[in-house]
Amino acid sequence: MQMTSIIIPNYNGLTLLRDCIASIRAHTSVPYEIIVVDNGSKDGSVQYCARERVKMVSLPFNWGFPAACNLGLNIAVGDHLMLLNNDTMAARNWLDNLLRSLYSSEDIGIVGPVTNYASGKQQIQEPFTTIHDMAAKYNNPDSNKWQETERLVGICMLFKRELMDKIGLMDERFTPGHFEDDDYCYRARLAGYRLLIAGDAFIFHHGSVSFNKDGQEAVKGLLQQNHRKFMDKWGVDPHIFI
Repeated sequence: MQMTSIIIPNYNGLTLLRDCIASIRAHTSVPYEIIVVDNGSKDGSVQYCARERVKMVSLPFNWGFPAACNLGLNIAVGDHLMLLNNDTMAARNWLDNLLRSLYSSEDIGIVGPVTNYASGKQQIQEPFTTIHDMAAKYNNPDSNKWQETERLVGICMLFKRELMDKIGLMDERFTPGHFEDDDYCYRARLAGYRLLIAGDAFIFHHGSVSFNKDGQEAVKGLLQQNHRKFMDKWGVDPHIFI
């Protein structure tokens, strides 16, 4: 039976990570493995993963988000691969519905859910109440809610192993993070794949917790820096895809 490898980069996010993993375990009915790549946390995250028997890569210091993703991808054994932020929480039917959309056509390369907090088309328009309420409304299988897009945000990206085999890993020039997801989506489309937003798969997202620890000015500077890196690499403004 096919399996999904769920790769979760983590940096001093024990409380969030604990909730994220608990939600996956509670709401996932298809085969999966969780791989936590810990970026030198000092908050007990490593010990928690050991206690919970979670597959883990423990780094001595913060290597950044793209490198953490790549380390996880390199040891993943799943037929399909997911990059998932530690500040998310799954809801019922989430992975089933994402997989249905991913395998709805051979040329679908990456899919992503809708959520309460994201830039672009994946953010729901109505006010968030509870995860249960949102899941009751959104997470009923419905292909009419699927929407083709040019960009998916990196909070939750599910893709086929064949796509990774064709286009490679995350580009670590975007370390410590931001725009590596835009870059991956752009490379997938250049390789002939389509991207889908699965409107029948809602997950909860706290939002930019790790990066906000460094302060808003630092985040703003990083966004500007990595935006320039994307422009230098491709000669295209990624903001046109939002």
